Amino acid sequence: MAPDSQPPLAWSLVIPVKLLAQAKSRLTGLAPERRSRLALAMATDTVAAALHADSVAAVLVVTDDQDVRLAAGDLGAVVLADAPGAGLNEALRHGAAYAIQRWPDRGVGGLAGDLPAMRPAELGAALKAAAELGVALVADANGTGTVLYAVAPGSEFRPRFGPASRRRHREDGAAEIDATGLPGLRRDVDTVDDLRAAAAIGLGPRTRAELQQGGGILAPSC
Repeated sequence: MAPDSQPPLAWSLVIPVKLLAQAKSRLTGLAPERRSRLALAMATDTVAAALHADSVAAVLVVTDDQDVRLAAGDLGAVVLADAPGAGLNEALRHGAAYAIQRWPDRGVGGLAGDLPAMRPAELGAALKAAAELGVALVADANGTGTVLYAVAPGSEFRPRFGPASRRRHREDGAAEIDATGLPGLRRDVDTVDDLRAAAAIGLGPRTRAELQQGGGILAPSC
């Protein structure tokens, strides 16, 4: 390493995961138990990929679901109870506050928990860009939402997830990362059509195994 070079910025990523019994209600046609299993598989694949991304030093999962707590903890994530209990952005702020207090020299990011096609290299590339931009986002595949909101040290962490979050993050000063070549990172899953699109990219092993066990859901719609 050259004497004047700097190591890459390390990141703490916060992934909020709601109670599985309440998750993925828009996956129509599936029994509630199967929706819960699929939500767990997608969240676990997302956490596993994030933990293997370059520059990610810690993944913090904010959840009150016992199955998610066990799965995320087994992977090596830091698991926090959703103490605020006030929705997605409050859960993200809760996790970010913990991370900033413990590791103040790291960047902090909020990541969607339903990215079963995300590859570690995609996330690593996005975080490298975010380190240069200071406050940045990656828009979802539909172009209106956000899958990653990342803030370098010295900037305030102000997540605006929810409807029209891409616009609201940009209005709040976040720069948009060029997501060309990052299809798995952008492909969050809310509907069966989203799941088909993620499968076309390539699913993580847990989501793939859950779908193979259940069968039928990825058949093309008429």
